[in-house]
Amino acid sequence: MLTEFRNEPLTDFTDPKNREAMQRALAAIRTRFGKTHPLVIGGERIACAETFVSTNPSNPSEVVGHFAKATESEAQKAIDAALAAFPAWSGLPADERATVLLRAARILRQKKHLMSALMVLEAGKSWVEADADTAEAIDFMDFYGHEAIRYGGPQPVTALHGEMNELSWIPLGVIAVIPPWNFPCAILTGMATAAMAAGNTVVLKPASDTPMIGQLVFEILEEAGMPPGVVNFLTGPGRIAGDFLVRHKDVRAIAFTGSMEVGLEIHRKAAETVPGQIFVKRTILEMGGKDCMVIDETADLAAAARDIVASAFGYQGQKCSAGSRAIIVDKVYDEVLAKSVALTKELVIGPTDVYENKIGPVIGASAERTILRYIEIGSREGKILAGGAKLPGAGFFIQPTLIADVDRNAVVAQEEIFGPVVAFIRAKDWKDAIDAANGTMYGLTGAFCSNVRERIAYAKRHFHVGNLYFNRKCTGALVGVHPFGGFNMSGTDSKAGGRDYLALFSQAKLWSEKL
Repeated sequence: MLTEFRNEPLTDFTDPKNREAMQRALAAIRTRFGKTHPLVIGGERIACAETFVSTNPSNPSEVVGHFAKATESEAQKAIDAALAAFPAWSGLPADERATVLLRAARILRQKKHLMSALMVLEAGKSWVEADADTAEAIDFMDFYGHEAIRYGGPQPVTALHGEMNELSWIPLGVIAVIPPWNFPCAILTGMATAAMAAGNTVVLKPASDTPMIGQLVFEILEEAGMPPGVVNFLTGPGRIAGDFLVRHKDVRAIAFTGSMEVGLEIHRKAAETVPGQIFVKRTILEMGGKDCMVIDETADLAAAARDIVASAFGYQGQKCSAGSRAIIVDKVYDEVLAKSVALTKELVIGPTDVYENKIGPVIGASAERTILRYIEIGSREGKILAGGAKLPGAGFFIQPTLIADVDRNAVVAQEEIFGPVVAFIRAKDWKDAIDAANGTMYGLTGAFCSNVRERIAYAKRHFHVGNLYFNRKCTGALVGVHPFGGFNMSGTDSKAGGRDYLALFSQAKLWSEKL
């Protein structure tokens, strides 16, 4: 009997038993490091002439693994395999597809610490952040399994005398899934399993910074009974996904999470029809943000400061929902700033296989260079009151950086930095603060901290983001609870983890019979 969906509980790492279990998982996952991993196309393991390496960003000399570098030839084989698998998979009753996903959720729940340990080492996540990523992936498998059954059931239409009418959701075909490295388990799992739940087949191209995490997800789906070719695992350069898959005549939709620049390029390429293409491609895009915490003078200022620091520096600010702006009304600006500076300076930075290190490395050398360039710009646009530098050593560690007295139109207040940097902006009053919050091209998440109900009601109407939170941090959406997606240049507001999401991977067909 199918039970009601419930979110996966997070692990309490203050419990010594859980700490010991995670330590064992870290040791176990390291025994898998250093190997060479093939593509998986139509269930067949395929080696490539060239490989690329994945390393631990806390210690780049530690090799996680070597991964096959696919060419267009292998990408074509992956599309062909997905096409071949589509009739049988799409023809299964929805509850049978759901069974695979629900079984996968149970398997991942059993391997929870192993997956989290891999994210600690390949993605540089803290134990808490990695555990939350794994829990979200479990939720996606479970939630979309439930949703597959709902979408596969009777759909409401208005009755008409003399006719029998029926509406059903049917799959699109082959979906290209292009996930990011920052939620390498959860977002990858969510996009791939949503496509599967709706009856589609998938070409999955994981981020090149975190391929082993994607591989472990793929292996769990195989273990759960996913037939060969339903998901095809394709590692390699981004151009394979961003160009060949996106333009291909047989790829019906592209699900992408990443930067605005890449997302817009995918959207443009997908709009251009090619010879042999008989459909309009869909793009399901989540492209980032310039999110903020807005604090008025009636808020709990100590709690607000904690939420600012948590939103800005959780996973080193490498979240599309990260609170990279703190917009504070003038009356309490100095007090909130002082509290936030003190909390920022208390953060412990270091390799995340050590539980006590809550702030780890950024993902790699390129990200490090970009973030340090923004910090240098920020040093001219405001005052650096905490952080501002790279830590010595081989890992990609950047101090959590707080920049005060930043103009709302400054570079560091407008452009997505995707690192541990927060800009503090002074507002005249609470309405001016909301105006400043809206003053970017993005519209993903935001938070408004106030104890005045009328102000909260105003913010509900006028604070223009896809996910708006009150008196809490602006990160940490839960599947089913906080359907996630944003406005403007933050993407297509696809609302991942929501009850409309599978419709994006489906098309509605109506049968009408005269009686």
